[in-house]
Amino acid sequence: MTNKDSVHYQGSCLCGAIQYEILAEPVTASHCHCKMCQKQHGAAFASYARIRRSELRYTKGQDTIKSYQSSEKVERSFCSECGSNLEWGYTEGEWAQWVAVALGSFDTSYSEGIHRELHTEDKAPWWQP
Repeated sequence: MTNKDSVHYQGSCLCGAIQYEILAEPVTASHCHCKMCQKQHGAAFASYARIRRSELRYTKGQDTIKSYQSSEKVERSFCSECGSNLEWGYTEGEWAQWVAVALGSFDTSYSEGIHRELHTEDKAPWWQP
């Protein structure tokens, strides 16, 4: 395991009101094609890096983060100033200790690649790789 004080990635929202650090290498990165991610991002899919919630540290603007319950056990968070998507995670159960952080909000270059494509049955018919 990595040193908890070691910053691997930094990120922020579009307006800069919120800034964060990721203290470990993500265990996976994925493109999610589900309808909720399409709507939240306004795009064909959403790209996320999964980390333990304890490895995400907000360094600025935590009071600007707005969250909402998008389904029974999932909460999504975004900047209340500019609307930038930041993260989603389970609110209960075995996955509650994990969070998926929007790769598009990273300020530090992420070059580890995408490991999985999720919910491809919902793939936008107008998007072609």
